[in-house]
Amino acid sequence: MAPKRVSLAEAGPVKKPSHSAPTRVRVSVRLRPYISREDEGKEGPCVRGTGDRSLEILNWRNSMETMSYQFDAFYGERSSQQEVYTGSVKPVLSHLLSGQNASVFAYGPTGAGKTHTMLGGAEEPGVIPRAVRDVFQMVREQSSLPASQDWEHSVSMSYLEIYNEKVLDLLEPRDLDLPIREDKDKNILIPGLTQRAIGSFSEFESHFLPASQNRTVASTKLNTRSSRSHTVLVIRVVKSQRSHPFRQLTGKLYLIDLAGSEDNRRTGNQGIRLKESGAINSSLFVLSKVVDSLNQGLARVPYRDSKLTRLLQDSLGGSAHSVMITNIAPEQKYYFDTLTALNFAAKSKQVVNKPFTRETLQAAALKRQREESAQSENAPKKRAKESHDRPAQMTDVSPTARSPPVEVCDPSVLERLLTLEKLMMGTPEKDRLNLLRTVQESRQEIKKLKEKQKELEEQALAAQSLLAESRKAAAPSLPSASSPSDETLFMNHKHPSLLRKTSTAKPKKQQAIVSPLLVLPVQPLTHAIVSCKAEQTKMKSHVPEGKENWENWETRLDSSVLQKSRDRILSLLNTGSLKELKGLQRIGDKKAKLIIGWREINGAFTQVEDLQKIEGISAKLLTSFLKANILSTIAH
Repeated sequence: MAPKRVSLAEAGPVKKPSHSAPTRVRVSVRLRPYISREDEGKEGPCVRGTGDRSLEILNWRNSMETMSYQFDAFYGERSSQQEVYTGSVKPVLSHLLSGQNASVFAYGPTGAGKTHTMLGGAEEPGVIPRAVRDVFQMVREQSSLPASQDWEHSVSMSYLEIYNEKVLDLLEPRDLDLPIREDKDKNILIPGLTQRAIGSFSEFESHFLPASQNRTVASTKLNTRSSRSHTVLVIRVVKSQRSHPFRQLTGKLYLIDLAGSEDNRRTGNQGIRLKESGAINSSLFVLSKVVDSLNQGLARVPYRDSKLTRLLQDSLGGSAHSVMITNIAPEQKYYFDTLTALNFAAKSKQVVNKPFTRETLQAAALKRQREESAQSENAPKKRAKESHDRPAQMTDVSPTARSPPVEVCDPSVLERLLTLEKLMMGTPEKDRLNLLRTVQESRQEIKKLKEKQKELEEQALAAQSLLAESRKAAAPSLPSASSPSDETLFMNHKHPSLLRKTSTAKPKKQQAIVSPLLVLPVQPLTHAIVSCKAEQTKMKSHVPEGKENWENWETRLDSSVLQKSRDRILSLLNTGSLKELKGLQRIGDKKAKLIIGWREINGAFTQVEDLQKIEGISAKLLTSFLKANILSTIAH
């Protein structure tokens, strides 16, 4: 269920947020253990740690040199899940109970161990289960303190994935792309996202484990269970005060497992896997642009260019205490992926966030307090009104025999109450009067329209009678049922789009004013429908001169000419430059670049139909492309 939002009028005044000191994004690097079977050339690892915060990687320009990097923490091949969690993640969890946000996300190439770091296994749980367990432990410890007796805590969760630039709910899966919104306080909201209240870690597992099965995964050449989407788990901790002034502190923990960047030449992605890889790489590229913009201090940061960066807006350059765990692989075949991940991590540690405490006043508690105070104030006034109205309700006694009303309270107070009641009753009555006035005006308009309609009908009847008299004077004998005059009259009542121009003389103007509602009998209706259908069939079968119907255009061409044209198009697709490809029909600049890119990655096209493997070229577009280019070749 989506979180309930209230207006400022309901929630009362919002306390000015207390800002903490600006903090950097804390960046940690974790090196996956070396796997000999992954090292095809038996060249050994390309990266190694030189300390608890530093590492070095071979220089690809000169194998005799290395490049060094310095981070907030470095975890080597033998590091455990507990070390990673205790050293990097646990320190930021304490901010949740102070009404501040925290964010932890894993970044790195595919197959580097991001999902293992975030989820782990039964024997070595990852960041997510450890963090949630500690959140409940902190809530229990703070609730037991004497100073927290006036406060109550609640914890809830939401779980989503970003697949092919669509935000999908994992707790209640349905094929619905959820929108991302931003309120006036710059908070990111997702309307329609399921939010479940959880009271313990076991209850969290009962929701989280089935939802994790809904995540999109697939097998590639580099990873048998490769994540095909980014996932975001949101743990929301609300701390509410039971008594006045009913303060409320809200902290959110974002636990994000990013999908890895992929080199399609090594993963062997095709079809739907290739499309997924394109969406993943595109969102990670926008993420890199966001970090560059923040470091350069640009006025516009492209958060809105991707759904991923839109959700990470609070984590990068926002108001959260952020931790990024960069996972890398030591094998030589991952060298450039590892180098790219380290460069991105080095840029990310320069990003500065500005955390602050989110404190509001509880809407429900304030509303309940107002209602209770209003009821206590209105109780004596209500009793006074009842005692004042009671004598007026005695209908069995004559007015002269009624006793005077009993004075229960001060007359001045009673007079003010009656004045207030009249004022309150005035507004609905005014609305009713306005509504009655609108209804009356509508009725008058309808009446005028009916009079106008009646007048037009009388004119039509007069014209019809005049026409009948003129016909009777011209031809005393009655025409037969198949008379040409009747057929002409019937044709004049066809729809204008079905009338055909003929060489006969135009009908008289008097025939055009005959009312179509009164002349036609019901009997010729079947004949009219058949006639109309025949006209429509005839119009559809008619082809204007100079044009041909090319629905079966391939069968009308000589097979040798058709094959020669297809060979020419295939040759252009395999060897043509960007300018030559743009010269083809239905191929613009974007599709020409996609063709060249596909050709560089996958080699030459074996047949023209291979164009369907390129994103954006459907079977329908391929047919149109072949038809336009083959006919263009024949025309020249």
